[in-house]
Amino acid sequence: MGSKITTKCKKIKVLLTDVDGVLTDGGMYYSNKGDVMKKFYARDGMGVNILRRNKIPTIIVTKEKNPIIRKWAKKMNVYLVLDGIIKKEKVVDKICKKLMVKPNEIAFIGDDVNDLELMKAIGLAMTPFDGIKEAIKISDYRCKSKGGKGAFREAADLLISVKFGSKKLY
Repeated sequence: MGSKITTKCKKIKVLLTDVDGVLTDGGMYYSNKGDVMKKFYARDGMGVNILRRNKIPTIIVTKEKNPIIRKWAKKMNVYLVLDGIIKKEKVVDKICKKLMVKPNEIAFIGDDVNDLELMKAIGLAMTPFDGIKEAIKISDYRCKSKGGKGAFREAADLLISVKFGSKKLY
């Protein structure tokens, strides 16, 4: 890992995440009643809790409005869910005011075209291994894991290990 990533990680105070393609594999499962179901990776949820214990809140930023996301977020102790967000980069000011942080103290993991402007507006941009070409190009860190297969946990572990080393709380 390069010194640029280390320097950026040390400044991070909050982690934002997309849902589809990051916390899930991007697949959508439909029941015979038309309900949309999503599969989340258990270790990603543990990543949220490890971050929380180390005083780094997780915020979901998604264009989708789906009660499944809110239920998962509540169960996993996600600090805040910002859903129905079309222009994700517009949440930066709101988050900075709410948490008293600067844009360069925010990390975001996203994977697709609607994440690109937010990725450019914050301090540390990350993408799953299978993020789109444009996301990979502008990311500071490309995960070895795919979306829905531990990419969020990898991002969380990276932040925690760089910021706290052996003093991290599990």
